[in-house]
Amino acid sequence: MKRLRWPSRLPIDPYILLLLGTVGLAALFPARGPAADVASGASTAAVALLFFLYGARLSTREALDGLRHWRLHVTVLACTFLVFPLLGLAARGLVPVILTDPLYQGLLFLTLVPSTVQSSIAFTSMARGNVPAAICAGSFSSLVGVVATPLLAASLLGGNGGGFSADSLLKIVLQLLVPFLAGQVLRRYIGSFVTRHKKVLALVDRGSILLVVYTAFSAGMVQGIWHQVSPARLGGLVVVEAVILAVMLLLTWYGGKALRFGREDRIAIQFAGSKKSLAAGLPMASVLFGAQAALAVLPLMLFHQMQLIVCAVIAKRRAREASAEVTAPKPGATTRSAVGTGTRSG
Repeated sequence: MKRLRWPSRLPIDPYILLLLGTVGLAALFPARGPAADVASGASTAAVALLFFLYGARLSTREALDGLRHWRLHVTVLACTFLVFPLLGLAARGLVPVILTDPLYQGLLFLTLVPSTVQSSIAFTSMARGNVPAAICAGSFSSLVGVVATPLLAASLLGGNGGGFSADSLLKIVLQLLVPFLAGQVLRRYIGSFVTRHKKVLALVDRGSILLVVYTAFSAGMVQGIWHQVSPARLGGLVVVEAVILAVMLLLTWYGGKALRFGREDRIAIQFAGSKKSLAAGLPMASVLFGAQAALAVLPLMLFHQMQLIVCAVIAKRRAREASAEVTAPKPGATTRSAVGTGTRSG
């Protein structure tokens, strides 16, 4: 009898299982009282560490080289902070038939969040795209998002955004931008250490996000978040997010072709321009939405997991396409070889 084997192409990232497990842990054992305060402080410190490591990893030389590829970065920024919000505003017509107003506010906030850095780089590398461009595009998006996301939230969410103020913007800058700049400044001293211990620091990255997820969903459980969302509404939210992701994936790929970008650049645009950052979005939501942050980040959580699954499949497909292009014989090569051989033997 043949042994049962786990399908090699099953698009399930073990990290997604860890995220789901963290949500389950928060549902069963949510942090309360003093424990919640400790978890909140730890998650704040973890996010600051995360952005510090981003800054320490990004070579200043790479960043300056990336600036020369301005068309690609403008394209990614337009997808992230223009096209995505327009899709979010269009989804307003789904309230209250498919989405409740709180879920819509969370969905709209999702469309305002900057792009990812780590997963954009990972998928671009897997698909054999322009990795330096993905590094710079994701980093620039995160930096712009520190200012753009709160301003867009204040403009589009209005009073539902949870008390946006100059103090809120200052907190976000201190938690995200300052650590990133500190990492850039100290890169000359710790850059080689960060490069040598990439695997260990990757665990720190992912552990930081898991801690933030646990903190947010612990607060949500204490507030009774799951009693505010019915299974039908949750299913409707998933469908809406799947449509938005599909639109962005198609637009970034074929839009890049229309703008005459090369294949490697189109891969970077597709993965950097179609994604949203959980690491940046969660701390921003906690500042902008306050006590309602748990429900507000639910759409972002679902979208994050969905984009990882779908982009993993696409990245593998792009890699196979690249391999096929490399191994395929060039047109006319076989014919010329045969003719040359025949000439020599004659």
